[in-house]
Amino acid sequence: MTTRAPTELPSNRSLLGRMRNNFLTGLVVIAPIALTLWLIWTVAGWVDSWVWPFVPTAYQPEALLNLWFGGNVDPASPDHITLNVRGFGVILFLVFTIIVGWVAKGLIGRSFLRWGENLVDRTPVVRSVYNGVKQIAETVFSQSESNFDTACLIEYPRKGVYALAFLSSRAKGEIARVLGPEKDFVTVFMATTPNPTTGFLMYLPRSEIIVLDMSIEDAAKLIISAGLVYPGDKAAVEALVKP
Repeated sequence: MTTRAPTELPSNRSLLGRMRNNFLTGLVVIAPIALTLWLIWTVAGWVDSWVWPFVPTAYQPEALLNLWFGGNVDPASPDHITLNVRGFGVILFLVFTIIVGWVAKGLIGRSFLRWGENLVDRTPVVRSVYNGVKQIAETVFSQSESNFDTACLIEYPRKGVYALAFLSSRAKGEIARVLGPEKDFVTVFMATTPNPTTGFLMYLPRSEIIVLDMSIEDAAKLIISAGLVYPGDKAAVEALVKP
């Protein structure tokens, strides 16, 4: 005697499979958005906590709102208008930073900055901290040609094997003199996977470098993901949710 398997099982499995795929697809869409919003909200609150103590209470947005619209300035009063001003401190910080940068570019600002750095250089512990933070800030935020602006391929660690790297600038100083003027040597940084903050600094002839059209951000994503997710490739995203 033979028994027939229930016909509901395949459909149930198919339904559960579709639900699982839909859940993973939604997770891929929601997770980056949620983490980005959470990070922005957290950083805004952190900046506000540093900025607001320097702003007099009478000039803070909540106090001005109660003054202009007839609310009670006393926070304990039931007529007091409460306002969540998270993020407003970030605007003040940006405006303040722009003004400082504008002043620092002037003659008086450069003179004052030079005097302050000379004073810091005579302070042992503060000098090390300041110089380290300054080098990091200049590397991250500098708009000069020393920034990575091109992704490229180089043959490493042997011929026929290619590695993704970042083109920095032409070889300069003593290194350029030692290598000789007959070849155009450039500085290349090859980041490691999955931690792109470490890697190898190399000097290669420009003729041995294959320049790519992809952006620096896309190249960094490719390195961090160990080649699993190609930036902008829809097939890679679909592969993440493939049953």
